[in-house]
Amino acid sequence: MRPGATPAGQAAMAGKAAAPGTAVLLVTANVGSLFDDPENLQKNWLREFYQIVHTHRPHFMALHCQEFGGKNYEASMSHVDKFVKELLSSDAMKEYNRARVYLDENYKSQEHFTALGSFYFLHESLKNIYQFDFKAKKYKKVTGKEIYSDTLESTPMLEKEKFPQDYFPECKWSRKGFVRTRWCVADCAFDLVNIHLFHDASNLVAWETSPSVYSGIRHKALGYVLDRIIDQRFEKVSYFVFGDFNFRLDSKSVVETLCTKATMQTVRAADTNEVVKLIFRESDNDRKVMLQLEKKLFDYSHQEVFRDNNGTALLEFDKELSVFKDRLYELDISFPPSYPYSEDCSQGQQYMNTRCPAWCDRVLMSPSAKELILRSESEEKVVTYDHIGPSVCMGDHKPVFLAFRIAPGAGKPHAHVHKCCVVQ
Repeated sequence: MRPGATPAGQAAMAGKAAAPGTAVLLVTANVGSLFDDPENLQKNWLREFYQIVHTHRPHFMALHCQEFGGKNYEASMSHVDKFVKELLSSDAMKEYNRARVYLDENYKSQEHFTALGSFYFLHESLKNIYQFDFKAKKYKKVTGKEIYSDTLESTPMLEKEKFPQDYFPECKWSRKGFVRTRWCVADCAFDLVNIHLFHDASNLVAWETSPSVYSGIRHKALGYVLDRIIDQRFEKVSYFVFGDFNFRLDSKSVVETLCTKATMQTVRAADTNEVVKLIFRESDNDRKVMLQLEKKLFDYSHQEVFRDNNGTALLEFDKELSVFKDRLYELDISFPPSYPYSEDCSQGQQYMNTRCPAWCDRVLMSPSAKELILRSESEEKVVTYDHIGPSVCMGDHKPVFLAFRIAPGAGKPHAHVHKCCVVQ
């Protein structure tokens, strides 16, 4: 806050009334469904998103999208343009007078296409905000609204990589990768990384071992990203990594717990003898089927276990982040699994029976980023980690957000290096 700002002036700016510091909102959203059924889903999605913006009134906002454009990007191009235009010009966003949009639209390149879309919005009250130029290795002041698309590789304001094909050889057309930008807000420099990690190709394969083979692939890819963003090429800064990590519950443990008193029947293909289905039946109760497991089927009879008390009883099976316990932090999860929700507009709280529900969509941070957030937390409750649209159909993923404030002076040790911004 600039010295001399009046209390009335402070209350009038963005952010919750008169609360000190710079309000930040980080959102991650796998939006593939929105482009497969744009007429029904986009309106709901945008309404819920704008509501979160209105509630938290951030000065600086980042929206990281995965599967931008849906499964068939070429067919969705007109819907993509409409969605971007709506976000940049809507009434709900009119106080955000500067924006940067980075869309990977290079869908014809199997080598490079990630389908990631990163949006950054700056409130009109936020002065002197800078973005890092990775080629020139210096910060540049952000003015106006700019959209970059197609081949992002040539844009010096970001780093983008698609994971090598050999990370996930069974998926010939994977679009998984990451995009990194660096910002300086309120004298604090930080990286924002949009990420999409590999999914579970088969529920049956995921069930075979604990941890699953897919968990190992994600571990390798995330480790690669972390090594990349803290290597020697640039000054080390705090970082937030948020996207669709595709983290899954430990399938073997979950099934054992859900079906403790069940008997298992194995169904094999007649020609190959390969396991194609597992059926778990209650030992009594007329041998009622509790769970059916196929490559792309996870049909559990008591779905409410994933919703009761926000599914927190299942958090003990959410183990994939523990491998990175000294490098990545997360605030406590108090929302239900973010995936896979029904894409039926009338079923906003229902999960599809394709996968075991899991917390795929997350906002993670470096140790120094966690300190930055919690430094602001001491005076009042200003940090929120939650999902968007709990009772509304948002597609197969519910967006997840982290809202916090950068306390005045939190970044002062670096001020002489970054010459960063003050809110006035």
